[in-house]
Amino acid sequence: MPLTPLSRKLTPEDAAHLLRRTAFGATDAQIRALVGREAREVARDLLSFGNETAPGNPFDPAQAARPGAGAQLVRGAWLYELLYGPHPLRERLALTWSNHFVIGTDKVRNVPMLTGYLALLRRHAASDNFAAFTLDVARHPAMLRYLDNDQNRKGKPNENFSRELLELFTTGLGTPGRPNYSEEDVREGARALTGWTFEGGRGNDRFLEEPRFVFRPGQHDAGRKAYLGRAGNLGGEDVVRLAATHPQTALFVARKLHRAFVADTPDEAAVAGSAETFRRTNGSVRAVLEELLASEAFYARRAAIIRSPVEFIVGAVRTLGQPRLEAKQILNLAQTAGRLGQLLLEPDTVKGWDGGREWINDSTLLGRMQVAAALTLGGTAPALREQPTPLALLGQERSPLQGALGGLSPKQRTYLTLISPEFQLA
Repeated sequence: MPLTPLSRKLTPEDAAHLLRRTAFGATDAQIRALVGREAREVARDLLSFGNETAPGNPFDPAQAARPGAGAQLVRGAWLYELLYGPHPLRERLALTWSNHFVIGTDKVRNVPMLTGYLALLRRHAASDNFAAFTLDVARHPAMLRYLDNDQNRKGKPNENFSRELLELFTTGLGTPGRPNYSEEDVREGARALTGWTFEGGRGNDRFLEEPRFVFRPGQHDAGRKAYLGRAGNLGGEDVVRLAATHPQTALFVARKLHRAFVADTPDEAAVAGSAETFRRTNGSVRAVLEELLASEAFYARRAAIIRSPVEFIVGAVRTLGQPRLEAKQILNLAQTAGRLGQLLLEPDTVKGWDGGREWINDSTLLGRMQVAAALTLGGTAPALREQPTPLALLGQERSPLQGALGGLSPKQRTYLTLISPEFQLA
């Protein structure tokens, strides 16, 4: 069954909720611009993003002198786009996909690989064809390097990518006693993916060189294979397509999207509804999101997602009206996000960040307090055109914290709201 659409036009609280989830946060004026509009129309507009980027990005990874510096500049450039870019939902989705199709700068140290991979995530952010998205990921040098498929050859198969293609990218493991795939599928998939590699950009002295995908027929196992119930002389494209269009992939991807936009622990009936839309539209992420962001399910459960470190930082800056920060401040914020548990383009493991309650502990809460103080109270705090309203900060016309904050200065009220439990929830 498709998700039930929201029947009312957007209220101020609805609009604030939508922009907290899709744009990290927004000003009072940006929120009120959506009030009175149909939810489906707004969702469609938000998903109609283009390729434009924020002007004046001060970070150029191509100018790096060393691989590590290149990775730092890529992170700085991405955080700048997250903070100031014209399409926050595109960046929100790219962040989500970076935690799905995981690579890491611990192994991928080539700058064009990193920038090209990030461009791929943006290009497919609201993909109309998840199978095509997955195939582009599978063939990208960053993924080939990260999961070692560049070492996968006939007679010496490497199963790393074949395993994660199923376990983490498409079908998921399944349940005890009812797995979604077998070990034989992993082995046969690895055989089909032999010969996929890349050339160029290898080694620390060539970290600025552009790599490119190549298929080496002499290293490919062209024999008969059986994979997810299909048999034949299957190649890499075949197994990626079979995995990406498997019925269980619809549930796996739908659950990821619900965790990103609805709740840390999503309602499985609503997930099933989105999975049906995914199947009906032949894997259209855009169709799933358009329905989801205009549904009763999306608006019914509020404050059910704990902001990640990056979401907290970006949400604070966008809610404050996107005051201009110096390049050094942005690099420091990227590193701070890492200390709080979310270093861009380097999740903890190949399965990505767990999220939810894992984001919050005594140490990370102290770090969030320090970020909020630097943005509001510190000597280098950016100048604000105006202080954010309760609607912008907490999604309510009247702040539930008003009684506790009376008598304080506007800066103090903003600081205390940013560190409140209510602001940690999107």
